[in-house]
Amino acid sequence: MTMPSATEFKAAAIGVLSQLPAPFRKRLRDVVLRVEEFAQPDQLRAVGMTDRWELTGLYEGVALTERSQWESDGLPAVITLFRQPLLAEMQETGVSFAALIRHVVIHEAGHHFGLSDDDMHVLEDSAGD
Repeated sequence: MTMPSATEFKAAAIGVLSQLPAPFRKRLRDVVLRVEEFAQPDQLRAVGMTDRWELTGLYEGVALTERSQWESDGLPAVITLFRQPLLAEMQETGVSFAALIRHVVIHEAGHHFGLSDDDMHVLEDSAGD
């Protein structure tokens, strides 16, 4: 079985975002989407992790709920998918590529909106299959 490439990961993630309800899509259009093989040490430290195999996705930015109207926009928010840990999770759990990417992308996008885990499940349900 051929493992999905970084390009295929990005295409799948863009597909997930395109299925979100319009108000969410609009607020995510300036978020940068990246695919890296592994998280960098500073990214792991930022979330209290040390094992690069454990982090599958990361939102880096200021949630919309925490932004001030007086703040300059500064750097764009970034959602990064970590390819090797995601591939390992697919192999270990048997979860399909599409389902796993959908789950991780929606979870990380939820951080952009300051959503709780329960809210993220509702968003995931609203994104269709």
